[in-house]
This record gives sequence, structure tokens and C-alpha cells, in this order.
Amino acid sequence: MGVSSVGIGSGLKVDEIVSQLVELEKKPLETLQSKAEIISAKISSYGQIKSLMDDLNTAARDLTLDRTWGASKVSSSGSAATGAMTGLAAAGSYNINVLQLAQSQTSVTAKLAKGATMDVSGVMRFKIGNLETKTFDLTINASDSLQNVADKINGDTNISKSVVATVIKDSSGKEQLMIRSRETGLDSKFEVSLGSGVDANGDLEAFGALDTGNLVTLAGAGGVTTTQAAKNAEMELNGVKLESNTNTFAETIPGLSISVSAVGTSLLTIAPDKDAVQASIQKFVDAYNAVNDLLSQSTKSVRTADGKTDDAAIKDGSGLLQGDSSTVSLQNSLRMMLQRVSSNATGAYTRLSEVGMQMQQGGKLTVDTEKMTAALKDVDSLKSLFTAKADAQGAGGGVATNYKTFTDELLAWEGTLNNKTDALQKQLDNNGDQQDKVNARASTLETRLRAQYSALDVKMASLNALDSYVSQMVTTWNKSSD
Repeated sequence: MGVSSVGIGSGLKVDEIVSQLVELEKKPLETLQSKAEIISAKISSYGQIKSLMDDLNTAARDLTLDRTWGASKVSSSGSAATGAMTGLAAAGSYNINVLQLAQSQTSVTAKLAKGATMDVSGVMRFKIGNLETKTFDLTINASDSLQNVADKINGDTNISKSVVATVIKDSSGKEQLMIRSRETGLDSKFEVSLGSGVDANGDLEAFGALDTGNLVTLAGAGGVTTTQAAKNAEMELNGVKLESNTNTFAETIPGLSISVSAVGTSLLTIAPDKDAVQASIQKFVDAYNAVNDLLSQSTKSVRTADGKTDDAAIKDGSGLLQGDSSTVSLQNSLRMMLQRVSSNATGAYTRLSEVGMQMQQGGKLTVDTEKMTAALKDVDSLKSLFTAKADAQGAGGGVATNYKTFTDELLAWEGTLNNKTDALQKQLDNNGDQQDKVNARASTLETRLRAQYSALDVKMASLNALDSYVSQMVTTWNKSSD
């Protein structure tokens, strides 16, 4: 006799019993899952610490570079020219007299009726360049319209690198082929000749010797006419005449790019950019404070009034790393470096406090603007305070030098931050293995219980059937006796 569902034979609420026993077996999962959440949160927190520490490393590194302390800015009076810093340019003033702006070449053919074809076939030859020219030929067919010719020019990979062709129309509908150089300056000038082919001397034969059709008309008396010549920009820099293919003189003065925009005069002045230096120092301060704030939040106490741990606060990141020796040590090290004396500094300053930088309660770093402005007047001493080299024992170094060395070690492949993250990941992996074991045990228990209850059901069903049979027999006997 078969049993269709566990519990039918026995009358017991088997599913409910099994579920409760399995849930009881899974009870350790609650603790393991709670621990996994905390470990994952710690891994995330260390990821944030690593990211902010990378920002601090970058800010400290920038303060060790000469280009940061040698930053300059350029100002311009007059509308003819402007300057932009591209590197370390020496301080000074430069008189700019712009004589001519750079321009591209534009040439046009004679006008043809709208949609007219060339009538005869031939060759269009381009000579591109100034001192060094390159020559390219295009075959023109008798059936080609001006638009066909423009498409051939724009479709030729060699020619189209230097020029672009367009068909323009006047009010009467007549068309002209306009050819423009893509770049400004004499190096982009070009010549266009029209002919039937190349003779023994290598010259193009005139179309006029062949026919009086549109191709000859296209050539006109002088071939293709230049309406705007290619020109270099010309200027005088403190009386010295200079030329450029473009309106930018990029390499004239190392570290300075000069752009001209109009004929006339301008005065460019290069001076130390103290604002840029101060911005770099503030970037370091902001990066340090961001790390300090995160470490302070992560290590603060999250005990409630009754002395219990505030789990909700921990999940939000507060107190997540409270008591974590690596994090506490990291925070203390960062703060202690602010108090070090840069004894190897060669200028007037050896402590941050002397230039208006102070650590407040809670580790926050602030800057006294008035003191910093005064310190920037002696930028060499300020630079030495940040960039002085440490001795063989690692002592006496500048502020930026110390922080760069420290953060380099933290962020290294086998540094503290990666090692700590790896250790937490191993804990998380181990936690996952333990959860798998609990689930496996629960699954085994469920299988075993259902097998046992199935067997019980079969037995109970058999006994119930026997009981029913016996009862029927007794009833029959009793009737027979009557």
C-alpha cells in the first residue's frame, strides 16, 4: 500500500516538524551571516581608506616636485596675444608685436553652368607643400561634373590629407570648385594644374591644345586661381622676428605657449604663481583630513547608554574598525608625522606650525591663511620644509617627503592595506565555507528525517490497515455469535 504524502499514514504534521528541526540545525547561520556582513563592511571600509590614502599619496608627491614650487602664471595686456604655461618658464616680460596672422590657402576654378560636365578627359595635378613638395595626380573624365571632381579629390587618401574640395554656387546657379588647405601656414600651400597628360619633359600638357570644352574653361587663362594665399603667422618678440605655420608659437619660449589673435601689440608677463603653490598645499591638507575623518569615524566607540554595541551604527561604518590595531596604528602614525621636525630643511622653517598649519583636536589639520601668505613670500624655505630629503635612518625629511614615503609603503602590493584586505577576505571566505557546512548538515538532516518519517508512515499505514481488518473481523464475529 503506497503513501502519497509524508504524514498521511501517521497523522503527524511531518512537514512542520521537519522544517522546525531543520531551522534549528541552521540556527548558527544567523551568527555567521551577521559576522559576514561585518567582515564585508570592513573590507569596504579598507577599500575607502586605500582610495583616500592614494589621494594623499598623490597630493604629497605633487609637493615633492619642482614643477609644483616653480609654477608660474602669465598675464597679458593688449588683445593681440595671450600666453599659456606649458612647463617651467623663467619669470620675465615679453613685448609682442603681431605683424600677420596665419591663414590657409583657398583656390577656385572658373565658373561652369550648373551640372556641366568636363567634356574632355585629362589629369589634375596637385603639388602640396612649400620647401618640400609632394605631387599627386587625379584622372578627370569627360563625363565628370564639378561635384564628381570634388568627390575624387576628397576621396583620394593622399590629397585629402592636405586639402578639401567643395562645390560653391553663385546667385545665378553657376558652380565653381573651391579647394582649401586643411591647415594654415606656408607648409600647407598647394598648386593645382590641369592638363591632358605628362609630356617627355614631365610637364602637363595644356588642355587648350586638345579642345575648347569645359575642362579648358575650367582651367581658364591661369588654371586654378588662388583667392586667399597661405600665410605664416609673423610676430616680433622683443624685436626678434618669428614665424609659425599656425597662430600658436608653442616652442618659442620653453614652458610658454603664445597664441596670437590680431595684428597689434601685447605685453606678456610671467611671474611665480603663489596661488598654485597654495592650492597644492591645500590639496594635501584636504587629502589628509579626508583620511583622518574616515579613520576617526571607523574607530570611534559605538556603545549605547547601557554598554551594548550599536550594530546599526557599525553597519553604517561608525566604529567598524574600533579596536583594530592596524587602523589605530595607521591613524596615530599619520598624526605623529605632522609633529615631526624637518631638521634637514635648509630654510627658515622646520615645523608646520611655523607656516600656519596646525593639528586640531581630533587630528584635523587647519591652515592659518595669514601665516601661510607670509610664508609664501619665502617660497624657497617653504619648499624645503616640504621637500627636504630624509637621512639614512629616515629622519629629518620634509613633510611631503615623509608622507609620500609612508603612503608608498602602505599602498605597495605587499603593503599594510593590501595585507589587511587579504586577511579580511580570507575570513570572509572561511565564513562562507562554514555557512556551506551548516547548510549541508541541514540538508542531510532534512533528507534523513524525511526518510525516517516516510518509513514511519508506511509502517503506520500498514498497522492502520491491520487494525481496520481486525476491527472488521471482530464485528463479523460478533454478528455471527448473535
